[in-house]
Amino acid sequence: MSYASQSSSYREMEIQSASPERLVVIVFEQLVVNLERARIAMDRKDVELRVTSLRRARGLVGELLATLDFEKGGPLANQLADLYQFMLYELVDIGQRGDVATLRKLVNIATSLRDGFTAAAAAGNVGVAKLKTA
Repeated sequence: MSYASQSSSYREMEIQSASPERLVVIVFEQLVVNLERARIAMDRKDVELRVTSLRRARGLVGELLATLDFEKGGPLANQLADLYQFMLYELVDIGQRGDVATLRKLVNIATSLRDGFTAAAAAGNVGVAKLKTA
């Protein structure tokens, strides 16, 4: 079995056995990875990788937006919804204009959110967004 297939199998097992809180963190991890890939692609003038990475990033932000629990999250869920919608808008704009500075800002936002949700999940305090396990 190749390294890539082993890594894919491991990731699939991790996702299937993850708690809803951990799934949110995994989505943020993938969001940061795809934003970084888009940034690298823009630096290298790799249009195909940029388009693919930005499309995946938009899908991940959309998933985060769709999983917000407004009843449990209250004002925080509303603030996150606004932030996710802002990120979606910026991702579309980046795709059209190729603004690396804005992309770097989104990487920083996504990294901060990932770190915050990681800490909250470790403390058992994630109630705003929980992805459904299959």
